[in-house]
Amino acid sequence: MVKWICAAAAMLAICPAGFAAAEPPAALTLKQCVDTSLSQNPLWLSAADDYRASLARVRQAKEIPQPFLAFDSDLQPKPFNFRESGESYFGIGQTLEFPGRRSARGRIAASESREVLADKDLLRLEIVFQVKEAFYSVLLAEERTKYALQDLDLARDFEEKAQAKYEAGDVAKLEAVRAGVEASKAGMAAKLAENEVLLAKARLNYLLGRSKLDPLEIRGELVRAPVPIDREALVARAVRSRPEVARVRAGVDKEQGRKSAAVLSFFPDLDLGFSRHRLGGEASTWDFTMSFPVPLFFWQPSRGAIAEARANIRALEKRSEDLFNRISLEVDEASFNARTTAGEIAVFEKEILGQAEDVYELVLFSFQEGEVSGIELIDARRSLLEARRAYADALYDHSLAIAVLEKAVGGPLEIEGVDHD
Repeated sequence: MVKWICAAAAMLAICPAGFAAAEPPAALTLKQCVDTSLSQNPLWLSAADDYRASLARVRQAKEIPQPFLAFDSDLQPKPFNFRESGESYFGIGQTLEFPGRRSARGRIAASESREVLADKDLLRLEIVFQVKEAFYSVLLAEERTKYALQDLDLARDFEEKAQAKYEAGDVAKLEAVRAGVEASKAGMAAKLAENEVLLAKARLNYLLGRSKLDPLEIRGELVRAPVPIDREALVARAVRSRPEVARVRAGVDKEQGRKSAAVLSFFPDLDLGFSRHRLGGEASTWDFTMSFPVPLFFWQPSRGAIAEARANIRALEKRSEDLFNRISLEVDEASFNARTTAGEIAVFEKEILGQAEDVYELVLFSFQEGEVSGIELIDARRSLLEARRAYADALYDHSLAIAVLEKAVGGPLEIEGVDHD
């Protein structure tokens, strides 16, 4: 027994890591977050099934009518006395559709499938944008937390210096109390910033199809990138790539198919039949039948289905004009916002951040020398914090503006500084 206890103790000493907590999850890049969302998001998986169902409906629409068997038993002496019936028919029949009717149905179903595909592509754009927005929100929350912790360090440093000056008799007790209050407020602000990180990660987890409280680490940075200025090229790409445009085109094609199907309704299908005819006391014979509907009420298709298809085509053409104008407006707004936020970032990096830091250092030195009061130092520290937070907000706004621009043009852009890998 003693040997077993010694062996177990040796194993615990050699392998403590086996009883430690699980390793933290690997940090996810933006692309990994997007891929994860598209592989686990219930709405996206549902849209994929909807598209597969639409492809199945195309096959259904192109199906050839099934042949049919017919049996007729007449002049029975008793109910269900088939053997002694005076007359019977047994045969096979087939409906021959008028040429073009089957292909028209297939065209309509294929157009509807393209509409479903366009809706699926539109949902993909929305999911990718939402993931990017949530990803950048986590980065922003982390940046704000970093600045809040830096502000906490400055507030504690101010508290220590104020307390030392009070103990040396250089300042009144009010200065030390004020410094303590500022340190407490900075500590509370840091905790709130950390909570914002948790909330942002919970939303990103939701979009990734995971539990909101699952551990999550991300790897990336807010975007600093120049924005394309070729408006016409961006609009042209948007018109080519936006799913809404593809959906309108599929809708027009669908209505054209419905119009063709309505025109073909003027022409009849043929029902052909071939059967064996037995008549009591007579030799068996063979019958051939052919039937087709007569379009006596010929005005109904033109006033119904054809008129509806024509009206729908005109409506879709007007919708296409409005869609082009809306796409142009969205691209213009997104590119303008992206360029504006890029300019704001440049101003912060070249002027505001450096000036705020210089002012704080200067006021801090003056406070240590007894030339200014703690109020001036508090104002300088708050100005520095506001500048840093505003800089983080500008980076977030620019990252989001790039994401909006990519959504507006219907896909990722080749922009230096934007990593899609």
